[in-house]
Amino acid sequence: MSDTAPLVAIVDYGLGNLFSVSQACRRAGLETTITSSRAAILDADAVILPGVGAFGNAMSALERLDLVSPIRDIAASGSPLLGICLGFQLLMTESSEFGRCRGLGILEGEVLRLPDDRSRRLKVPQVGWNQIVRGPGAPSDWIGSPLAGVPDGAHMYLVHSYFVRPAEVMNQLSMTRHGDVEFCSSVWRENIFASQFHPERSGEAGLSIYRNLRARMIERKEKQDV
Repeated sequence: MSDTAPLVAIVDYGLGNLFSVSQACRRAGLETTITSSRAAILDADAVILPGVGAFGNAMSALERLDLVSPIRDIAASGSPLLGICLGFQLLMTESSEFGRCRGLGILEGEVLRLPDDRSRRLKVPQVGWNQIVRGPGAPSDWIGSPLAGVPDGAHMYLVHSYFVRPAEVMNQLSMTRHGDVEFCSSVWRENIFASQFHPERSGEAGLSIYRNLRARMIERKEKQDV
């Protein structure tokens, strides 16, 4: 790894849009490795947990590959950990998808299904662009957060039928409305950032998140080298 290109491990457990995430990272000046290796995940400067699909299947895959402990270790180590879409949901305590299923438990909260819109104008799953607005845990203008530089009200790309309800209100960085439901579309706690939307599919606004990740990684490495 060069000094100018921090290394991100993108967790490959068979349920992720890995190539698009890798391409977005590289556009932001990050080196990437797509891996299911415990050692590679623990050695990386940051870890991205992507995902598309069913919660229970994802947890089973992580357990089968013996990746649950490494991901929890990364969260506890202070290294940046980014969860995307299903990867966001997996960080929670549990999900109600196809019955109750335990998650990674890195953040307290539950995963619930989007209710059908009463007017029948909006469909579930939600597929497409929607706005994100500052959540109750967000600093003014998202300054200092992974969403720094992203306009309040920016549109991001989502594909999901379930949403996260975090236990801690102050972890909620952004909110999004779909029909009658306003849900948490991203969380931020210290080294952990996770979003229901796909930054890698959200144009320049989404790319800002990867650039902010790179800045955080460089800052952390410089402090470690002192």
